[in-house]
Amino acid sequence: MNKTIQLQDLGIKDFKDTWDYQETLFKAILDTKIKNRREDAGLETANHFLFVEHPHVYTLGKSGDLSNLLLSEEQLAEKEATFYKINRGGDITYHGPGQIVGYPILDLDNFFTDVHKYLRFLEEVIILTLAEYGLKTERSPGETGVWLGVGTPFARKICAMGVRASRWVTMHGFALNVNADLGYFDHIIPCGIKGKAVTTLNNELGVDNVDEAEVKQKILKHFSELFEAEFIKPEH
Repeated sequence: MNKTIQLQDLGIKDFKDTWDYQETLFKAILDTKIKNRREDAGLETANHFLFVEHPHVYTLGKSGDLSNLLLSEEQLAEKEATFYKINRGGDITYHGPGQIVGYPILDLDNFFTDVHKYLRFLEEVIILTLAEYGLKTERSPGETGVWLGVGTPFARKICAMGVRASRWVTMHGFALNVNADLGYFDHIIPCGIKGKAVTTLNNELGVDNVDEAEVKQKILKHFSELFEAEFIKPEH
């Protein structure tokens, strides 16, 4: 079981280009698994973890409702935002600058074959990371992601999650609002849930800016501890 994860920080990258790159890595792992099964090849499967920041973009999952996007094409252009319909669960989400997006592309056969446990671990990574900043965050029953103020009128989501898995290989992941512009969330009904607020780490801490590199380090620390994994940077 290969518990090393190849870590790449892609910097600022278009959502669709990143999606295509994820698909390439995802497919390569699946191809190895198929070869192992057909030929008993005994090949090790790779694991990847991508950090990325997307330019302003709205994405709609396959079960999503387009009416949850409250902008016309002209308004999208004005806001320098793009829109993509994509192959994942969930409804509409926003990604943009100031948001840390993490895409683990793991072969869960290397860790544990339980997608629900995988999602809980992803949530736990974020909960533990935010606890280091003094924030008490939690899951919200029946909803994905990580929240503050669950069960109060001030419930607000700080981290969105959406995962796709096939043959125990994962893709997609989480989007943690660190220094994001909350104004962009006003133009959607996030994840199709009406009346739910969204927040950011800098907003909750009452500061102008939170060091995103530091947040990423904390995420990686908790991820490696929970998954009992080791991150390596691929050699170019």
